[in-house]
Amino acid sequence: MYFATIMLLGSGELGREFTIAAKRLGCRVIACDRYDDAPAMQLADAREVFSMLDGVALRTAVEKHRPDFIVPEIEAIDTATLGDLEREGWHIVPSAKAVQLTMNRDGIRDFAAKELGLTTSRYLFAETREDAIAAAASVGLPAVVKPVMSSSGKGQSVARTEEELGTAFDYAVANMRGDRPRVIVEEFIDFDYEITLLTVSTKDGVLFCPPIGHRQESGDYRESWQPVPMATEVLASAQEQSAKVVTALGGHGIFGVEFFIAGDRAIFSELSPRPHDTGMVTLISQNPNEFELHLRAILGLPIPAIELAGPSASAVILADREGHSFGFEGVANALGGGGAGRPVDIRLFAKPNTLKNRRMGVALAVGKDVDDAVARAVEAASKVKIEYRD
Repeated sequence: MYFATIMLLGSGELGREFTIAAKRLGCRVIACDRYDDAPAMQLADAREVFSMLDGVALRTAVEKHRPDFIVPEIEAIDTATLGDLEREGWHIVPSAKAVQLTMNRDGIRDFAAKELGLTTSRYLFAETREDAIAAAASVGLPAVVKPVMSSSGKGQSVARTEEELGTAFDYAVANMRGDRPRVIVEEFIDFDYEITLLTVSTKDGVLFCPPIGHRQESGDYRESWQPVPMATEVLASAQEQSAKVVTALGGHGIFGVEFFIAGDRAIFSELSPRPHDTGMVTLISQNPNEFELHLRAILGLPIPAIELAGPSASAVILADREGHSFGFEGVANALGGGGAGRPVDIRLFAKPNTLKNRRMGVALAVGKDVDDAVARAVEAASKVKIEYRD
């Protein structure tokens, strides 16, 4: 009847696109999240509403639906329960170890630097303002301060003086996920640019998508583009490090591996064992896109050679306030900016409410070069307006 039953833990916009890919291949999808009517739930076969940090509720949902694959989409999950479920024979994607180590920045950073010997910035962890000041004295100022558990870069800031460290610590704690007031204080890298290297671990080996560049603001991505021109030896270093870490984490699926590029060095930054938000550009830039690659790797299906459509970009559509009754205007104008060989597209996520700076959609564009693609995506995104009715 179904190719496979997939339980999705977290049902935001990334989960929505993954669900679309899964339904196209005849999978049954159970979408789970802490709130009802989340984007992926609207397309799934069934839904469950509970906190992913509630291990009892998580186990109850798994035993009720008996999925072939349990696919986390978010970081804030009771990883101890996932570990227990895996030991009992349930299939965690990509592995319980990967989810556990990447749930918090301290886990994956220590694993990458100390166990695997990847190139990273200097860093220390802190649980108080005083600890943060002491950590910065060791790694040097300016320093980047961010919570060990958050999503999309939330809570991240740069402290340039000792006086700013306390504010940076408070900001990180205020924007963390979970209940552990712990931050990472790391050396500020004067990098040339940063990339996401989408790395696909399959039963037949490790594959790489062309590198994706991105710009962040307030700890969240605003635009991403693909491909990024890179020196052959620097790209090779990033690919070697990516392959090493995803192989050590185990399992099959796509990993979003982030690097700072400084001169001839690829410096490991972070890793997500799932589709990456900056990888939304692949919805227009490449075939298969990151969600289809994740699904095929999970299911053990053949993966065709990745084909690029040309220089491409994504730009986010943000809300400017909280609201529960709203609509979108300007979509026709945004979509009207395309042309032969240079399409423009829009994805609206159908989130049930808005929050200030919440990502509500994304504009996608192909251009004559990367700069042109970014400009066209930003222009399209600017034409989509949220009209509030409350």
